[in-house]
Amino acid sequence: MTITIYHNPACGTSRNVLALIRNSGEEPRIIEYLKTPPSRAELVSLIARMGVPVRSILREKGTPFHELGLNNPARSDDALIDAMIAHPILMNRPIVVTPLGGALCRPSEAVLDILPNPQRGAFVKEDGEKIVDESGKRII
Repeated sequence: MTITIYHNPACGTSRNVLALIRNSGEEPRIIEYLKTPPSRAELVSLIARMGVPVRSILREKGTPFHELGLNNPARSDDALIDAMIAHPILMNRPIVVTPLGGALCRPSEAVLDILPNPQRGAFVKEDGEKIVDESGKRII
């Protein structure tokens, strides 16, 4: 089974999602998208797979979002995709693709909805929030 995570190891949410995937018994394909950005075709396919508007995966905080005028609602999807290709930091993360679908996993427990296998034990996020109990059941 192939699970792919578009990951930023500097991001706590991304690290929590990776740990949740591993807690389900899977070792995902990890793409550090800041080092290896997706091609335009891959990004378009990824957005289509998630079934979300292009704008919904744009990240504002810590990016050139405002400097590039991406807050302008008249910007086309193509222009937004071009901006993410030119500046991969504009992609919100983490994005996970599994056989059950793809999703922007913010908050991190959103990944539980698309993991094919259940959690194998308790899971506590880096900030101390417990989201899976000892039996592998989701708490929140």
